Amino acid sequence: MACARPHLARRLRAIIPSVACALLAVAATTARAAGPDRIVFSTDWLAQAEHGGFYQAVAEGLYKQANLDVTLKMGGPQVNGMQLVAAGAIDVAMGDGLQVLAATEQGVPLTAIAATFQKNPTVIIAHPGVAQLADLKGRPIAIGAASNTKLWPWLKLKYGFTDAQKRPYAFSVQPFLADPTLSQQGFATSEPFTIEQAGIVPKVFLLADLGYPPYSQVLVVTRDAAAKRRDALARFVRASAEGWKHYLADPAAGNALIKRDNPQMTDALLAFGWKTMRERAIVGGLGAAQDGLLTMTDAHWQDTVRFLRDAHLAKDGVDYSRAWNLDVARDVHVLP
Repeated sequence: MACARPHLARRLRAIIPSVACALLAVAATTARAAGPDRIVFSTDWLAQAEHGGFYQAVAEGLYKQANLDVTLKMGGPQVNGMQLVAAGAIDVAMGDGLQVLAATEQGVPLTAIAATFQKNPTVIIAHPGVAQLADLKGRPIAIGAASNTKLWPWLKLKYGFTDAQKRPYAFSVQPFLADPTLSQQGFATSEPFTIEQAGIVPKVFLLADLGYPPYSQVLVVTRDAAAKRRDALARFVRASAEGWKHYLADPAAGNALIKRDNPQMTDALLAFGWKTMRERAIVGGLGAAQDGLLTMTDAHWQDTVRFLRDAHLAKDGVDYSRAWNLDVARDVHVLP
């Protein structure tokens, strides 16, 4: 028996590589047989240019090329994507960086894995003749209720604005058009267009260019999904980044699907949104220029947490770093 052992060992060494190759082949066959990874993704509003890269990825088959079966669901006033992700009804939601931080405060296990908008598109819109944002101190500004814990505390900290100058904002530009002393909040890609259509060329202050730090339009998943579905999510982020790169170059394919989902969307507003995102570097600026589209940085998130602490909006004892996950998008590197 002792003499047979070397012979047996040689046979095992010869067999093991063959068995390993066979197992790999079976695993690959099984993966193909299982089909593409399914991802249900909800946007944050009705289809618009701000969602263009995702629609472009669908139109050009980029998700299919990444072995993904992606269902793109349109958001709206009655859709709470964050709740749907937390409940397991969808896989990925489009949200706001401050929303994810608030969920972390409440113990909801959500995390952001990528950020479409490197610059938050929130703006303050003033009438012609206002030279700088600081000039609005003491003047009336229409601010929405949700902004009381977002941009308004930042404006108070940075420019010394006071609650006495705050006016209610009902998501209409009509009060602005009627009152030449009134300024208002908005998004760079939307309200300025409506105001221009009414014959006024407003002064638009992009708050991100002035230091307002929160990421906007982040992709949100559960922490469990970020850990267990990292490969599929990384392919989703990469294909989405490719979609954005193509959309910013030529939006025709994405816009066709946007208008299919949202027939009330006009070509003029789509063109304005696309032009503004390019000119303001909302998607392709900051970290994206170096690290790739949809990227995020720890420093950017930490700046947001610092703002919350300075504004006394952060809670003690909360590990805010759980609100973002840099691993999924780390190796995407799709440059604009």
